[in-house]
Amino acid sequence: MDTKKMAKIFKALSNENRLELYLKIAEAHEASFETGGECCVADIIACLNIGAPTISHHIKELVNADLITTEKRGKFLICRVNEQLVTEISKMLALQYPLK
Repeated sequence: MDTKKMAKIFKALSNENRLELYLKIAEAHEASFETGGECCVADIIACLNIGAPTISHHIKELVNADLITTEKRGKFLICRVNEQLVTEISKMLALQYPLK
């Protein structure tokens, strides 16, 4: 992975609200084996103290950084963690900073 892509990812996660949103999506992803790792934004919006337009902006930034994917189902927005990217980042960080 090139440094430009890594910088984009870390920049997306550097915003506190966006990081909290990403972690909620990841938490829902881990807890939802039966739904294929899907997370409906409407399900997590209540636990965040952020307005809908701001959440929409943060979701666009997470998609732009390739951290999540989204799918529109009627009036609902479904988010999924990009597992391939998470694996790639984990491997890259493990190589750079191995556990001792």
